Amino acid sequence: MSTYVVGDVQGCYEPLRAVLRKARFGAQDVLWLVGDLVSRGPDSLSVLRFVRELGERAVVVLGNHDLHLLAIHHGIRMPKRKEFLEPLLAAADRAELLEWLAQQKLLHHDAALGYTMVHAGLHPAWTIETAAGYATEVQAVLRGADRVRFLTDMYGDEPSNWDESLTGNDRLRVLTNYFTRMRICDPQGQLELRYKSDEKNIPPGYMPWFDVPDRVSAGHRIVFGHWAALEGRVHRVERAARHR
Repeated sequence: MSTYVVGDVQGCYEPLRAVLRKARFGAQDVLWLVGDLVSRGPDSLSVLRFVRELGERAVVVLGNHDLHLLAIHHGIRMPKRKEFLEPLLAAADRAELLEWLAQQKLLHHDAALGYTMVHAGLHPAWTIETAAGYATEVQAVLRGADRVRFLTDMYGDEPSNWDESLTGNDRLRVLTNYFTRMRICDPQGQLELRYKSDEKNIPPGYMPWFDVPDRVSAGHRIVFGHWAALEGRVHRVERAARHR
């Protein structure tokens, strides 16, 4: 049995299947998906159906586009044409698929493999265990009776830094932003959520979240997606490898 990790699929069903065929993904293998299963690509409906049908062989963490889709499903936001969600929203199994999506995680940790998966990143002061607890906190609300309230209030960039004393909507929003939206932060974990370019033009005082000095989770292997401009390359790791 092998475990494969795939980045943001974003509705690209045929490319996903092509990648899995090339990898010879078999009946005993496991597929990790780092979130953003939907939106932008032409066939989000087939992606959700395929991943759901994999059952326990699929391990999914939620991305910002997945949460946005749930908000659309519940009438909180309207879909945009460029998201190509019309077939999914018109599907007879829409409710079933999106209820399944809402049950997925924000963080997955596999102690046996020694890997942790999130969509975007982690606050530099969080241990893996602490982050897993915060993820569970958000997941409980998303899966419960307060889902619509959570989805309504999750939009926004404030608070921009984590504080254990935060409560209510502010607490859930900033936790969600770390797990699903972060790319860069300052050494204290202050978020800058509007920056989407590569590592070369980061605003002064900020850095990639994985480059923060003394990041508590630095000794752990973390797989993530979201930051498309990196094109799958984390330059810090490449630099370290050259100096071995």
